[in-house]
Amino acid sequence: MSLKTDFSDFSSQMPPLTEYPRPLLKRTSYYNLNGYWHYAITKTNKIPNSYDGNILVPFSPESELSGVNRQLMPDEFLWYHRIIQDPRTNNSNRVLLQFGAVDQTADIFINNYHLFSHQGGYLPFSIDITDQLTEEENSLLVMVTDVSDSSYHARGKQKLECSGMFYTAQSGIWQTVFMECVPSTYIQNLKITPDIDTNSITFELTIAGNDMPSNMMHRNTLRISKGSANPIKSSVCQVDDRVTEQEVLFTKEFSHPSCVTINLPKVHYWTPEDPYLYDVTITYGNDVVESYFAMRKISIGMDQNQILRLFLNNEPYFQNGLLDQGYWPESLYTPPSDEAMIYDITMAKDLGFNLLRKHAKLEPSRWYYHCDRLGVLVWQDFVNGGSSYRSWFVTIFPTVFPRLATLIKDNTYRLFSRSDELGKEEFLSDMKRTVEYLYNHPSIVVWVPFNEGWGQFDSIKVTEYLKGLDNTRLIDTASGWFDQGCGDVRSLHIYFTPMRFRPSNRALVLSEFGGYTLRIPSHTYSDSTYGYRHYKTSQALTDAIVSVYEKKIIPGIEKGLCAVVYTQLSDIEEEINGLITYDRKVLKVEKERIIKMNQLCKKMASNIKKDD
Repeated sequence: MSLKTDFSDFSSQMPPLTEYPRPLLKRTSYYNLNGYWHYAITKTNKIPNSYDGNILVPFSPESELSGVNRQLMPDEFLWYHRIIQDPRTNNSNRVLLQFGAVDQTADIFINNYHLFSHQGGYLPFSIDITDQLTEEENSLLVMVTDVSDSSYHARGKQKLECSGMFYTAQSGIWQTVFMECVPSTYIQNLKITPDIDTNSITFELTIAGNDMPSNMMHRNTLRISKGSANPIKSSVCQVDDRVTEQEVLFTKEFSHPSCVTINLPKVHYWTPEDPYLYDVTITYGNDVVESYFAMRKISIGMDQNQILRLFLNNEPYFQNGLLDQGYWPESLYTPPSDEAMIYDITMAKDLGFNLLRKHAKLEPSRWYYHCDRLGVLVWQDFVNGGSSYRSWFVTIFPTVFPRLATLIKDNTYRLFSRSDELGKEEFLSDMKRTVEYLYNHPSIVVWVPFNEGWGQFDSIKVTEYLKGLDNTRLIDTASGWFDQGCGDVRSLHIYFTPMRFRPSNRALVLSEFGGYTLRIPSHTYSDSTYGYRHYKTSQALTDAIVSVYEKKIIPGIEKGLCAVVYTQLSDIEEEINGLITYDRKVLKVEKERIIKMNQLCKKMASNIKKDD
């Protein structure tokens, strides 16, 4: 049946998703290009003479909200077209065209001139289109191809023949498209690294262009203020709603942009209970950007019983969360609105969880921003790829024989569907770009390179490479099974076998468990059901979840369990094991009992102290 959330009524706002899409590098010049574009689907890569109709960007053609409702096939070409104006008021400025994400390969044309090609369906990209613009109307054309799961490219849980735990394949533009004007010399990237051990914060600037006059250098300043991005009483707080009169804590002038370090005399730590954010404004010549940061540290340390624990800000901190796959019934990968993102995050928090594991997908930057300001820890999966998975090997065998799975080395590339060298190179390239994309979000505390053997390869080398990209976060290298003895945590998935927890030479985490189902009539996507244990009432489902927490999870904390991730936050298509329905209209568990359960969990964890 057709499902829809309450977040996709655009009668009062068109185009959709107009909020500034990149809160960590915000400028005042912002021209949103969401809305209706012309589209065509063809069998050749020849620019079409006519179009099939209109598509609502940024929703994929497979989604209901796009207005198309058609699956793009691997041998087809999807075309987008619209007219744009030169947005400049100052002819000395440059115009950047920004795409949040286009799945999977995109070719960009301005006035029929091929300007740029981009590979990868999950990462943002930027194009300087200044030299191709005219004073009159300009044609913007995007050609998209998507081979989905028929090749080794990153695809997450998308599958052309979807069922069970794999979902509708989507394609095309699925995040916000916008333009912005920048000076000829501008801040291209900003890397922010906090260090609570020295009460310092380091800013590394990447500058594009090199023609800034010397008399402008005195304008290079960095100003830190009390954070207005923090939640007030309302859960809806947008980065656009900045408080104009802020208390300035620190101002520093600088000449060389590569690295600026500031020591803060007094530090306000970020935690899920107190997600304090500092605002920062950076002026470099004529370019001014706004951003924010948090002072927080994630690490591993020893408790009073000589058991390894996850630490937050140098203290033991138990992480208790939900698997979150970020699918929506009417819009697939794209959250239908900013409020929709906030709803999922606040629902998890209101139930007493402090963690979301973002599974096999990257979200728009605003999703992470809301986690930053609302106070939710994030474990971020890298998006899996590889050729067709052998389900008997990556699913059935390790589920039944989890210990035997740890004996298999992941350099047997054929078994792990990673024989293609180009696929391995692309995964590492995407890893680097993903870290660059998400590095500044304080909510992200753990990277997850591989999940359940899907496209896994050379874990020890991959872990070393990732640690070189980011040594400020922890790594769950092989979530679930096929553990290679590397990474910061020993990561278990337990759905059917008995739960037994004992201290390890790495921090012990239960990174997936549960998966209990409850079908809610009129709120399900399909007559088919996928899940692990089936219940008929909200009380029975709640009983089962509370029971596993009381009998296994809470006692396991004392034995060394450092984090848990229950499967999962919401239903998705045939998979009805969410705490909320796919349309986000029904909470399937008894709320107060889940809150009490998590309070007991937190109370047990409070007994864990660091080793003095």
